[in-house]
Amino acid sequence: MPVALARPRILREDRADGSFVLRSAEPLQPYDRCIGDWLEHWARVAPDQPFLAERAPGGAGWRRVGYGEALAAVRALAQSLLDLGVAPEAPVVALSDNSVNLALLSLAAMHVGRRIAVVSSAYTRLARDHAKLHAILDRLGPGLLYAEDGAQYGGAIAGWRPACPVAFGGGAAGSGIVCALSFDDLLAARPGPEVDAAFAAVDGATVARVLLTSGSTGAPKLVPNTHAMLCANQQMIAQCWPFVDRARPVVLDWLPWSHTFGANHNFNLVLRNGGTLYIDAGRPAPGAIEQTMQGIREVRPTLFFNVPRGYDVLLPYLEADPALAEALFGRLDMLFFAAAALPQPIAERLRAVARRARQAPLFFTTEWGSTETSPVITSAHFATTDTRNIGVPVPGLELKFAPCQQKYELRVRGPSIFPGYLGDEAKTREAFDEEGFYKMGDAGLLADPGDPDGGVIFDGRVSEDFKLTTGTWVSVGTLRVRAVSALSPYAMDVVVAGHDRDEIGLMIFPAAPLRQLAGDAAGALCGKSLGSHPAVQEALAAVLAELCRGAGSAQRPVRAVLLSAPPSIEEGEITDKGYINQRAVLARRADDLARLYSDCVSVIRPR
Repeated sequence: MPVALARPRILREDRADGSFVLRSAEPLQPYDRCIGDWLEHWARVAPDQPFLAERAPGGAGWRRVGYGEALAAVRALAQSLLDLGVAPEAPVVALSDNSVNLALLSLAAMHVGRRIAVVSSAYTRLARDHAKLHAILDRLGPGLLYAEDGAQYGGAIAGWRPACPVAFGGGAAGSGIVCALSFDDLLAARPGPEVDAAFAAVDGATVARVLLTSGSTGAPKLVPNTHAMLCANQQMIAQCWPFVDRARPVVLDWLPWSHTFGANHNFNLVLRNGGTLYIDAGRPAPGAIEQTMQGIREVRPTLFFNVPRGYDVLLPYLEADPALAEALFGRLDMLFFAAAALPQPIAERLRAVARRARQAPLFFTTEWGSTETSPVITSAHFATTDTRNIGVPVPGLELKFAPCQQKYELRVRGPSIFPGYLGDEAKTREAFDEEGFYKMGDAGLLADPGDPDGGVIFDGRVSEDFKLTTGTWVSVGTLRVRAVSALSPYAMDVVVAGHDRDEIGLMIFPAAPLRQLAGDAAGALCGKSLGSHPAVQEALAAVLAELCRGAGSAQRPVRAVLLSAPPSIEEGEITDKGYINQRAVLARRADDLARLYSDCVSVIRPR
């Protein structure tokens, strides 16, 4: 049977200044006081229901923690935080990847009015030095530092010379941190009345999480997410997807808790609705996607979330293995993508695999939002095949379309929007307009100008768009999606260039099938050498010609170069969400940008 979805009913208000506002005709229903209320409820109603699971040591089977066991652990950990004197404004800062320990510690902090801040593990694992990590820790001012493995993370922490307590999931003795605590030490506390009193004092204004922005438009900012923001947002989601209230979702998920998609959307969705979260140790990358596939076979999820890059990597395996496809799609209520635009060909291939694996129609959807909006603003809770359609505003939020350049900038106001950046009044003032709408920096337009129920089409980021020397505005987001779709399977991703130039160019991250054309299965060729190979030149020139055919100057890429190295998370070229940071790539690869606009033989032109 198809899943139960709310019917969009959207009201439009036109303004004299050329802007207009959309809002749902459905009022936002009452929402919970705090995150801990969800855990308390399910521990009482279904204590033995599995809540969290991760691979058991050695990789055989799963370690599962039920709701009752989770609440007992959370209360013990909360007592330890109080005993250690962790102040409400000094976050518990975690540096390692998703784990059951981290989930319990995060819930413990929130349970007693403390805040959790998860820093991307890339700052520790991939960094040549830890200067960026230490600068982030200076800004956060931790009340407690946590990492899963003392041997792996101890050096980075020791280099910061922490004045706060430090705890590790394992390896505390070999971490190099004097008096480091173990997770078991924290669990050993006996919860007392102080925990109950602190839990009772939590209200909607209490900060639950502090998230770092990706820094796609500058240095990362500190974003407070309050309990009211997070609880309101989950209520908004539930009113769009009524089936989740009774679904007890089963989710297999790798998305990092350092980002709002994995933490606020997916984790909170499972907890609010009494589901089970299987923590996927895999990633959408060669050598790591195999763990995800094994998890799919064992878990058979009912909800599945991913970024476009994740589906791009997973798709060939689904197409080649009917048993894997049946394990993913067989009992799936919803397939979901977000964080970046999904190329239309990938969506069509996913639908084709799903049709072969199941009889019921697949609910394949997306939402749109940001770290500052906790996160959902719009939801595509209706039938659409256009992956650019990000849906309609969820109940309780107002979405303004403000004229900007030649587009409409999207702005949002409502109870799930953050109050302002921590310690940065200037950035906070810049973030909101005179009516209190948060300025997203994204652009949008109505799918059907005469019907606001038809959804919003994502129209790129206003800050990424640029002018050619002709004065023509280039919509980077629109062209990038077209280019990635047309270049499949040859490109991992592309960056659009041309600011203050006569022509648009593409900087292409090559994928394995393109290297195979040049006999470079080992990936040894640099971008310049790969782009000079005749077979590569012929294949990409044909794609560029197709992209240019019938396109105006604002959407016509007439040159391209191949890049040598994949995008770097450490250097800010790709975010935890999985999308390309245009500005960082263009700045970091200035030599390649200069080559793009040269007469070098490695520059590919349409034929």
